[in-house]
Amino acid sequence: MSRLPQRGLILAARAWRGAAVCKSCALRRFSIQPAQQKKIPNRYLGQPSPFTHPHLLKPGEVTPGLSQVEYALRRHKLMVSIQKEAQGCDGLDHTVILLSNPTYYMSNDIPYIFHQDTNFLYLCGFQEPDSILVLQSIPGKALPSHKSILFVPRRDPNRELWDGPRSGPDGAIALTGVDEAYTIEEFRHLVAKLKGESNVVWYDLRKPVHAELHSDYMQPLAEVKARSKNRIQAVRHLVQNLRLIKSPAEIERMKIAGRVTAEAFTETMFASKTPVDEAFLYAKFEFECRARGADILAYPPVVAGGNRSNTLHYVKNNQLIKDGELVLLDGGCEFSCYVSDITRTWPVNGRFTKPQAELYQAVLDIQKSCLSLCSPGMSLENIYSLMLSLIGQKLKDLGVLDSSITDSHFFKAVRKYCPHHVGHYLGMDVHDTPDISRSIPFQPGMVITIEPGIYIPEDDVSAPEKFRGIGVRIEDDVVITEDAPLVLSADCPKDIYHLEQICGRSS
Repeated sequence: MSRLPQRGLILAARAWRGAAVCKSCALRRFSIQPAQQKKIPNRYLGQPSPFTHPHLLKPGEVTPGLSQVEYALRRHKLMVSIQKEAQGCDGLDHTVILLSNPTYYMSNDIPYIFHQDTNFLYLCGFQEPDSILVLQSIPGKALPSHKSILFVPRRDPNRELWDGPRSGPDGAIALTGVDEAYTIEEFRHLVAKLKGESNVVWYDLRKPVHAELHSDYMQPLAEVKARSKNRIQAVRHLVQNLRLIKSPAEIERMKIAGRVTAEAFTETMFASKTPVDEAFLYAKFEFECRARGADILAYPPVVAGGNRSNTLHYVKNNQLIKDGELVLLDGGCEFSCYVSDITRTWPVNGRFTKPQAELYQAVLDIQKSCLSLCSPGMSLENIYSLMLSLIGQKLKDLGVLDSSITDSHFFKAVRKYCPHHVGHYLGMDVHDTPDISRSIPFQPGMVITIEPGIYIPEDDVSAPEKFRGIGVRIEDDVVITEDAPLVLSADCPKDIYHLEQICGRSS
C-alpha cells in the first residue's frame, strides 16, 4: 500500500478540530508523522479488512468509515490528556493499558456473539478478544509523543479451524496502524519493566474488563505499585471525556444508524395488525435493521403492548397485542460500532382512540419542546427540569393531577408518571460515557437522546379511568450543533396523522 499522503493527514487534522491550520502547525499539534502503511496480508484476518471486505472498508480504514489516522488522533488526544493530568511528574515514563473483552459463553463451549470493549475499540479499532492495547511514552521525548503497541492472540491453525481466522501481530499492525504488535504471551516482558518507581501506569483497576488478563498480569503489577509512590492511575474518565464529543466521521456513522433504524420502525409499523404478537414485531424490527446492514441490535428491544408499556424495561416480548391497544417499541441498532436508540408508540389497528390521542399528543408536544432546547450551553439536567414542569402541566390539563396540587408535592407526583430522566448520552454504547455528569453544558459534537414519557398503569385508581393502562414514550437521537439540533431519527414518523396513515394501510 502506498505511503499515506501528508495532505491526507492535514485534512484529517483540520476536520478533527474544525479549524483551518497550516501544515507545520498541524504536525506540531498532533505529533503524528505520516507513516509507511504496511500492506494488509492477503488473507482473512480476525475482522473485516479492505482486502477481504472492500464493500465495507476503503483502503486505510480500520472499521467502516474510520481511518487509521482517526484512530491515531484519538490515541494522541488521550496522551495529551495524560500530559495534563501528569503535570509535576517530570522525568517519569507513562504507560496506558487497556484490555479487550474476553469471549463470554452462554453454556459450556457455546459462545455469545463477541462484542468488543468500547474504550479499547475507540482507541484502536481492533475487534478480537484476549488482546491488550498499550500506549507508552518515549524516553527522551515529551508527552504526547508515544508509541502504540497491541498484544494479540497468536495465530493457531487448530483454534482457527474452529473459531475462525486470527489477525496475528502482522495483521494487527497492518490493519490498525499501531506502531508495534506482539503475541499476548509477550506482554509479561513489558509488565516486568513497569514495576519500577520511574513508571506511571494508567489502568482501570476498579473495573477490569477481562478477568483472566487482569489476574494474570495486572493484579500482580497493581500489588507491586500499591507499595510504590507511583500508584496505578485510572484512565477510564479520560477516555470517556474524548468519546463525549463525536468527530465528523463518527456523526456520519450515527446518521446511518439513525436512518436504518427509522426505516425499520416504519416497516414494523406497516406490518402491524390486530391481534399481533409482540414477538412478531420484535422479529420484524430486527430483520429490517439487519437487512439494511446493521451488525446487531443495540440492546434487547422493548416491544410492549397495552398496559405492559408501563413497565419501563419490559423485554419479555411474548404477549398478544389486542385490537385497540397501543404498542411501545424502544429499539435501536449498531452500525459500524455506533448505535441508535429510538422509541415510538402507535396503535396496532391504525387508529388512536380519543384518550390515547390526548395522552400521545401531550407527550409529543413535550418532546418537541425539549428538542428545541438542544443547543450549546444547555444540559440534560436543564431539559429534565423543563420536562417535569411540562409533564406536570399536561397532567393537570388532562385531569390526571389535581390543578390545586401544592408545589411541594408537584414534582413527586409528576415523577410517579414519568420516573425516568429526559435522556442520556449516545455513541458507541447506548448509555454512552456513563461517568459523565448530565449537568455539564452541551457542546457541539455531543449526541444525546430526548425521551419524555407518561405512564398510567391500569391499576392506578387515582387517574381518570379512560387513561388507565396507557403508556407513551417518544424518543429521538440528537446531535448538538452550533445551530439547530440535528435529529438523527427525524425520518421516523411520530405525528398522529403519519402514524395512522402508515399503520392504517396494514389493517
